[in-house]
Amino acid sequence: MLSTFRALAEPNRLHIVELLLRGPRPVGDLVLRLRLRQPQVSKHLRVLSKAGLVGVRRDAQRRIYALRPAPLQELESWLEKYRQLWESNFQRLDSLLDELKSAESKPNPKKRTRSKPDRIRINKGDHL
Repeated sequence: MLSTFRALAEPNRLHIVELLLRGPRPVGDLVLRLRLRQPQVSKHLRVLSKAGLVGVRRDAQRRIYALRPAPLQELESWLEKYRQLWESNFQRLDSLLDELKSAESKPNPKKRTRSKPDRIRINKGDHL
């Protein structure tokens, strides 16, 4: 799994994987889409191949690359543990928000409504 992370950490290799997600492609097509030279693309494909992320088949003079699902499934299984953690945190947050909403909608018995204050009359002879 670590080799998968290392392979995908490089932006061009990640872009190759995203392009191959749409289906198998020849090297020439990847060269055009990545706007890299053919030797650079081949080098990236070699790294992806060593990590088990891509497979290659020959079609006459062309090499056609395709994604291999196994390493990606391994990543998905690893991420699933964290997804469960996130889900439980989101559920707790939803519960807290529901409690806050219901508390806001209930009138607060401690809060008194104020009526007009009584006027205080002060006579000339009174001292404050």
